Amino acid sequence: MHAIAPTPGIAGFDHAVIAVRDLDATEETYTRMGFTLVPRGHHSTGSSNHNIMVGPDNYFELLTVPAPNPMQSYFYEFNRKGDGIAAIALKGTDWRSASVALREKGFEPAAPLQLSREVKGGSRSGTASFTITNLSPKTTPGAQVFMCQHHTPELVWLPELMRHANGAHAVAAVAFVADNVAHQAGTYAKLLGTWPERIAEGMKIGGGSADIAVCTRQALQARLAGVDLPERAKPHLAAMFIRVRDRQATYATLRAGNFNPKRMGDGSYAIDAGDACGVALVFG
Repeated sequence: MHAIAPTPGIAGFDHAVIAVRDLDATEETYTRMGFTLVPRGHHSTGSSNHNIMVGPDNYFELLTVPAPNPMQSYFYEFNRKGDGIAAIALKGTDWRSASVALREKGFEPAAPLQLSREVKGGSRSGTASFTITNLSPKTTPGAQVFMCQHHTPELVWLPELMRHANGAHAVAAVAFVADNVAHQAGTYAKLLGTWPERIAEGMKIGGGSADIAVCTRQALQARLAGVDLPERAKPHLAAMFIRVRDRQATYATLRAGNFNPKRMGDGSYAIDAGDACGVALVFG
C-alpha cells in the first residue's frame, strides 16, 4: 500500500498512562523493577502521578484518581475494574491543526486544557507547560486517547530522570487485545493517518517513537508464552514493550527486585500483568 498523509499536528506516540488504585504500592513496585520515577505530581483535577521518562522521545505514566471527579471520571471508572493501561497520549505539535483534522475524522476532540507544573530540585528548574486535548472515548475503543503538546520539553525530559537501573531507554510498543483486529487497527490507523501493517500477532500502526499493535488474545498469548495477561473486557491494552540496553543486565535487576521474569523465544524477558499493576511488561 502507498503511504497516506499523517494527521496534521500529531507526531505519533508520546506516552502511555497506567491507571492504578494504590499509587504508593505502584511506586514501590516500579522502583523495585529498576525504574527511576519522577517525583510525585499532584494535579488540580484531583489526580496524582509519577512519570517514568524511559528515553528522549517517549515515556509512561503511573496515575491515580482516588475519588470521583468529573474531570477524571474515565480513569476513576477504569480503576473500578482493576489497574492497567487506560490511555494513550499522542505527541501534539499543533493542537489547533490536530483538533480540526480529528474533528473532520469523527474523533470529537474536546476543548483544550492548558496545564502547568513547577519543576525544581533537579538539573533544570522552571514551569513546565502543556496543552491537553482529550478525544471522546467512544471514538477510540479500549483507551482514552488525548493529544499532549509539550511547550517546555526541556523541563520534562531531565537527564537524571532518564537513567534507569534496568537499562530501559524507550517504549517500543503498546498492544491491544481485540476480537476484531482489523476494525480496531483501522480506527487507530485513521487516527494517526497511516496504514496498518500485518504482523505475526495481528496488525500494527506505526506511531512514530512507538508502535500500536492490535492482536487477538490468543495471538498475544502465543507471543508471550507463559505470561499472565490482564483480564478485562475487550478491546483493552494488555502489554507494553520496553527497549533495554542489555537484556541480561535487565534480567539481573528484575531478579534483584524479587520479580520472576520469563524468557521469551526472542530472548526478551516479560513480567506478568499481576506483578506489574495490570499490564504485561516485556523488556527486549
